[in-house]
Amino acid sequence: MTPKELALAAVKALDSKKGQDIKVLETGHLTTLADYFVLCTATSTTQVKALADTCEKMLKDQGEMPHHVEGHRDGGWILLDFSSVVIHVFMEESRKFYDLERLWSDATEVDISDIVLPNG
Repeated sequence: MTPKELALAAVKALDSKKGQDIKVLETGHLTTLADYFVLCTATSTTQVKALADTCEKMLKDQGEMPHHVEGHRDGGWILLDFSSVVIHVFMEESRKFYDLERLWSDATEVDISDIVLPNG
């Protein structure tokens, strides 16, 4: 699975559990940290955990194991590091605080409109 395919599979997983404001930033030309960042907002701490768990399971089922998982499964943020793709699941307040869209404003946003359901 290519990094882009992995990022898009993560989007599908997040969208399947009603993740909000899902974005994919192509960062490979800016940093060696990851080729893609996937960002998603949850409406509750329970949904943060559900989104992260679903994403991790769907990617594991496709043979992709996370290199590292951090954050608080009972809190407002979880990071799933699949090396070439880093997935961030935030509560809205945490997403605003970390403001990765501003931090990585030079990144290219990937069009995912054909994957994410309307209002997803």
